[in-house]
Amino acid sequence: MPVMTIDAAAQHVGQEVTLRGWLRSRRDSGKLHFLTLRDGTGDMQAVVSKKAVGDDQFALSASLTQESSLIVTGQLRQDHRAPGGYELDVRSLEALQIAGPFPIQPKEHGVGFLMEHRHLWLRSHRQHAILRIRHEIIRACRNFFDERGFVLVDAPIFTPNACEGTTTLFQTQYFDETAYLTQSGQLYSEATAAAFGKVYCFGPTFRAEKSKTRRHLMEFWMVEPEVAFAQLADMMDLAEEFLAAIVQQVLETRRTELTTLERDISKLERVVPPFPRLTYEEAVGILRKKNNPTQMGDDFGGDEETILSQEFDRPVIIHRYPAALKAFYMQPDDHRPDLALCMDVLAPEGYGEIIGGGQRIHTLELLRTRLQEHRLPEEAFKWYLDLREFGSVPHAGFGMGIERAVAWICGLEHVRETIPFPRMLYKLYP
Repeated sequence: MPVMTIDAAAQHVGQEVTLRGWLRSRRDSGKLHFLTLRDGTGDMQAVVSKKAVGDDQFALSASLTQESSLIVTGQLRQDHRAPGGYELDVRSLEALQIAGPFPIQPKEHGVGFLMEHRHLWLRSHRQHAILRIRHEIIRACRNFFDERGFVLVDAPIFTPNACEGTTTLFQTQYFDETAYLTQSGQLYSEATAAAFGKVYCFGPTFRAEKSKTRRHLMEFWMVEPEVAFAQLADMMDLAEEFLAAIVQQVLETRRTELTTLERDISKLERVVPPFPRLTYEEAVGILRKKNNPTQMGDDFGGDEETILSQEFDRPVIIHRYPAALKAFYMQPDDHRPDLALCMDVLAPEGYGEIIGGGQRIHTLELLRTRLQEHRLPEEAFKWYLDLREFGSVPHAGFGMGIERAVAWICGLEHVRETIPFPRMLYKLYP
């Protein structure tokens, strides 16, 4: 007798099958119990008839509580009125565990309560849909780079130096040395790009930013491509193609989940190249027209990113920010050395920056000068300087935070729902 998963029901119509899962809900009607079961792949209604299973099994069915785990066996039939279009006529059932009173009920709960019970909240339809889409976005990222000849070369989590200052880094003890949790795999990806040409890394990154906003987590996942012989224009093209491919794959494979989230799919269908491209100066001009107080030389925060992104129906690329706003490794513009060859990609609908990157300094002398200007210890970056001494070429890359991409594509208000167990300011449990 086959053990069936709910998502494979179409292959087993008319067969006697075994289904293993958890009780989402039960509805009683005389000598019938209607059990809604979930198994991680979907929901299905199972009908328990007293006549079919006998008194003892019917009594067992009546004792089942929400989230009780069980195994049921019965005949599978198609029924367009049932959830998912299929229904199981139960012949026998076995309860593995009768659950206690489930804390999360079909009523309004506060966010604080739900976050305290995050380990149980994950079982809801909404959270299930979000994390399925997250899975699809990650798969789309890997597919995109793998199909284009990129090599996955992951960067270390522990780093020996604070590459951009220690103010937003988590410090830890590494035996007799001080280490930091990585903010980005970029520097190491530059080294592997010089070995393989086109690489990407994918993994957790950490920012000790005391930011309590809907866009910030202390721990998040980032995918970061790096390409030898590439310049800023190449990265803008790559980022544009990359985002369009991700959204297209989600639209093709996760329509059901997007519907569960009540996502306006028409807005995602507009995410096709070409994307608008603005210089930093042009972006400041738009902000000024919108009565935003931003001045030339100011960095953009969440409010500014929201204003700019709401001007367009697809992602917008903003490039050539003042070099003073960017990291020490950014290549200056040959025609305007006060500007960096960098870019940010802002998601539409007010979701702000989801990609940041640009062209890296590739000459030894300039990189050494930048380290000195930023008061960073040259000895700690000797390996990074070596990359400019042995076969240096122009190169560029970017990073995309998975959680912000998930929030945008799912249409979520806050990034806390985009990862199974979010790490937020002052929130480490569960």
